Amino acid sequence: MRYRVLGGTGIEVSHHCLGAMMFGSVANNDREEGVRIIHRALDAGINFVDTADMYSAGDSEEIVGKALQGRRDDVVLATKVHFPLGEGRNRSGNSRRYVVRAVEDSLRRLDTDWIDVYQVHRPDYTTDVEETLSVLTDLVREGKIRAFGCSTFPASEIVEAHHVALNRGLMRFRTEQPPYSMLARGIERTVLPTCQRLGMGVLVWSPLASGFLSGKHRRGAAHEAFRATLSPERFDESLPGNAAKFEAVEQFAKLADEMGVTLPALAIAFATTHPAVTSAITGPRTMEQLESLLEGASLVLTDDVLDRIDEIVPPGTDTYDVHGAWKPAALVDVHQRRRPLDQR
Repeated sequence: MRYRVLGGTGIEVSHHCLGAMMFGSVANNDREEGVRIIHRALDAGINFVDTADMYSAGDSEEIVGKALQGRRDDVVLATKVHFPLGEGRNRSGNSRRYVVRAVEDSLRRLDTDWIDVYQVHRPDYTTDVEETLSVLTDLVREGKIRAFGCSTFPASEIVEAHHVALNRGLMRFRTEQPPYSMLARGIERTVLPTCQRLGMGVLVWSPLASGFLSGKHRRGAAHEAFRATLSPERFDESLPGNAAKFEAVEQFAKLADEMGVTLPALAIAFATTHPAVTSAITGPRTMEQLESLLEGASLVLTDDVLDRIDEIVPPGTDTYDVHGAWKPAALVDVHQRRRPLDQR
């Protein structure tokens, strides 16, 4: 296991981060197994754990909190805020009102006095970013969080938040958590270079491309794994948009075979090779999946291999919609895309 400093925080984290999205009622509801998986990851040298309040409606945080009892000081713990956990107004987003409430709930579920990296899960276009940065700065000063970051922010909004922090004397986002894999390289265009220029740590999610690079989904095979049942449209070979993904997977699988490694090991190694990336989040659902991912922890890719990957999926290219169900307001809200009729 290798370790890197997370941006300018001075915090050393493993280049593999254990993602806890699959722990809880949505995926693996066996809490004891979740604890065992976390302990195995820690024993293997992973010291970075990432979860979110909305994962299984808080179950994931509770499982992580239980697993870290007696080991909390040795673990860099990250969680996130933004998405609603229940119905009603003012129960989601990035406002001071909601963040203050959400952080207390996360601290309680995680059974800890502090969170190392508190992340804004998505942008909130109804809240001024100054409002969000202000409350996060206060939480650092209160000792409830050590640093804070953003997740899946466009480069333009990362830069905006940076300048707002400087102009208002506030602390700034220290990390960004974007999607990144051999099949989804769009962030290489602007997000990763922006994070490099601003000295931000980057922890990338979905390095296995929502299961496409797990080795279980090959062209012409039955797609019965958990990810395929969760989002069957992503694995439907009859849909034209999926053809490029399956073709690329076949070529990556061939490359992995030639190297004598597994496809997941190749995928994880790729995600941690970019100089802007600090750590790659791997989210196993079972102990078997974790062991498979750990096998590739020491894999280092040569320039020849990286050149082959570039030939299969060129730099800066996404072979599928990496954001899934979430869309920026500029695309969802028709009024942001069309002038009023009398002004056209």
